[in-house]
Amino acid sequence: MNRLFAALFVLIIPIAPVQAYWEYGHETVAQIAEANMSQNARGAVRQLLRAAPLLGTPQCSLRDMKDLSVWADCIKGDRVRWGYTNSWHYQNVDICKPFDLKSACADGNCVSAQIDRNVALLKNRALPRHVRLEALAFLIHFVGDLHQPLHAGDHDDRGGNDLKASYGIMPGYNLHSIWDGLLADRALSAAPALVRKFPADEKAKMTAGTTRDWSMENWAVSRDIAYRRAVDGDPCGAKPQGPVTIDEADVAASRATLRLQVERGGLRLARLLEEALS
Repeated sequence: MNRLFAALFVLIIPIAPVQAYWEYGHETVAQIAEANMSQNARGAVRQLLRAAPLLGTPQCSLRDMKDLSVWADCIKGDRVRWGYTNSWHYQNVDICKPFDLKSACADGNCVSAQIDRNVALLKNRALPRHVRLEALAFLIHFVGDLHQPLHAGDHDDRGGNDLKASYGIMPGYNLHSIWDGLLADRALSAAPALVRKFPADEKAKMTAGTTRDWSMENWAVSRDIAYRRAVDGDPCGAKPQGPVTIDEADVAASRATLRLQVERGGLRLARLLEEALS
């Protein structure tokens, strides 16, 4: 009976809402950043958090870095007030054409442009504290979004949202939701723990580059790992006629990459916050 219950538990759990990338992944990026920031930068974050009531979003808590990391998703529920921010969470850069960030970022409505914009706002100490707090929350979230590869690469399918997929024997998902949730949940919760203080040489190596460099990196991961594993071959070949299957071999081949991108995201976020706040 115990073995039967355990088997049923494994089958049922993934169908329930998981602590997906949109929550667990973002929080992990924020926690890595916090662990690798100076005391001055962490203190500046706490000072800005005192302005939370002025943002007028009591339904979306703003108490710490973890709250800041998911605030931009939380406010999307208020479409009247915040609906214009939806396109800021991703950039549909075609994985089967030469890398072209400009076309995907018309009028600055893409995730990498918004990272740069919010860094500039956060640096500007002449702005009211609640404006800088909003910029801080957007920045933390968007750095996380950029490092989820399917927010950075696309194959004319809304970043994998239109590519139907099964997770093992479980149908009813799409490629984006698997990378956002089921795969992320398994990869990020596996040992060893991702949240740690990184040595200076490792930090310097991971944080090098610009937002554009990081965009190209994640676009390539989307093509070479996420899409390639999904179609078992050429990610730019004929599109599947039916749902694809993400099996255990795909999970094993993708796990290390997903963990690495979250580490990179956390350390790069720490770098940007140091530059803006210290």
